Amino acid sequence: MAAAWNVIKAWLVTVAVAGLLGLLGYVIGEVRLASIFAFAGLLLCLSLYWAADRAIMGMLGARELPEGENADLHAVVAGLAARAQVVKPRLYVIERGPPLSLAAGRGVWSSTIAFTMGLLALPPAEVEGVLAHELAHIRNRDIVIQTPVVLFAAALLELSRIGGFLERALLYVLGPLAAACEHVLLSPKREFLADRRAAEICESPHGLADALIRLEQAVELVEFQASPACEPLFTVNPLDEEGLPGMFVTHPAVAERVDRLRALDPGWREKIRAA
Repeated sequence: MAAAWNVIKAWLVTVAVAGLLGLLGYVIGEVRLASIFAFAGLLLCLSLYWAADRAIMGMLGARELPEGENADLHAVVAGLAARAQVVKPRLYVIERGPPLSLAAGRGVWSSTIAFTMGLLALPPAEVEGVLAHELAHIRNRDIVIQTPVVLFAAALLELSRIGGFLERALLYVLGPLAAACEHVLLSPKREFLADRRAAEICESPHGLADALIRLEQAVELVEFQASPACEPLFTVNPLDEEGLPGMFVTHPAVAERVDRLRALDPGWREKIRAA
């Protein structure tokens, strides 16, 4: 159901963009210009659909990880992707930053997972849990809507830079507009659904639960630089929750996510005591 709703939202956004541009064209030049503007809107949405993931990788300074550089990790991702019933995604590396990952792309057949080098320092079960979480976003088609929405919001923020001495005033207008786009289209519930599916993929909720705790602690200690609009893509929020970045926070509290994951295995405390 979540996957179907994400596809529907993507189509609704496409129709809305084409319709609004068509309306603008009609106001300026009636039917002929309206059709040109509407067609331009469709081309814009199609371009975002095909190129948004590569644009985001460029924004984050990520580089593609060839199989020969880390064959073991590629094998792990391939195994998890088979369990998640998606085509193995391309892997990208972000050289600096706390342990983090994100997913982007066009759907289950064409996707990308990027991660910081710090993620690979986590225990194997936690790495698998985080990667399974990103694969769950791919399986649920979250990336179909969140990838172009994040790129559009980031473009709005960058647009304020052309204002010169009006830059701050433009940011006051475009910042809330970009944040509103993300909040309207990206529900925090997607993280709970991805967590649950990741637990199913890994056959245990505890690797991801432990990783979420570790990731939250790491982002408080290690600075991470990125556009605030990219916040919805990451496993946890790596940015400040004050000022402009705070407007883009779409992640639920890590404590609540961990509690929900632990609840999938109610007897986990007894198992630890028995061990």
